[in-house]
Amino acid sequence: MSGIKAETSKGLSQGFNKVVNSYEEAMAGLTDNMTVIAGGFGLCGIPEGLIKEIQRKKTTGLTVVSNNCGVDDFGLGLLLIDKQIKKMVSSYVGENALFEQQLLSGELEVELTPQGTLAEKMRAGGAGIPAFYTATGYGTLVGEGKDTKAFDGRMYILEESITGDFAIVKAWKADKYGNLVFRKTARNFNPMAATAGKITVVEVEELVEPGELDPDEIHTPGIYVNRVIKGTFEKRIEQRTVRAAS
Repeated sequence: MSGIKAETSKGLSQGFNKVVNSYEEAMAGLTDNMTVIAGGFGLCGIPEGLIKEIQRKKTTGLTVVSNNCGVDDFGLGLLLIDKQIKKMVSSYVGENALFEQQLLSGELEVELTPQGTLAEKMRAGGAGIPAFYTATGYGTLVGEGKDTKAFDGRMYILEESITGDFAIVKAWKADKYGNLVFRKTARNFNPMAATAGKITVVEVEELVEPGELDPDEIHTPGIYVNRVIKGTFEKRIEQRTVRAAS
């Protein structure tokens, strides 16, 4: 059936039950020089435990596709410490000084992509669409060297979609079949990322039995998901602003 992703790693349970019981099992099969698509926006809705497992595995030469690269000591920023990321495809540098340093020194290849275009690259990749036209970036550095075409008198550039060897995603709830519910702004890039990986691994706050989720509330169906693990989360705030005591 079109769209069903086959589980390629050995040793994992087959069938509809997508639950794994360790982070090592969750990220089994990740090797050097792969492409990893990661959900999240800043530090909101990031798969914290899966990122830490990549750090523990010391996998290197990675191309990571995500809105940004976390902060110096948290989120995807952890993977910059030992230079595990070779290339970053993202929308902005954010609050990460190490990201900026490695970019300016040439140690890290960075492909900056407009945020909406990046989201659509993931969505299109998951939908099997190889490329699409967008007006965003036309006439700027973003559009240099890309095919262009006019539609109704307006110029557009051709952007190629993105798929990855792995997609790592954070959801609020999942059932054992991998059906996902995201919570508020933590949804962000996660639904698109979930569709774009050959192997999609999801870290969740709550794991429920099949049938407990209202079908009308499911944001991503389990057909896109290969593995689910129940995690614990620090949920660090990127910039905490408080009001002075009166």
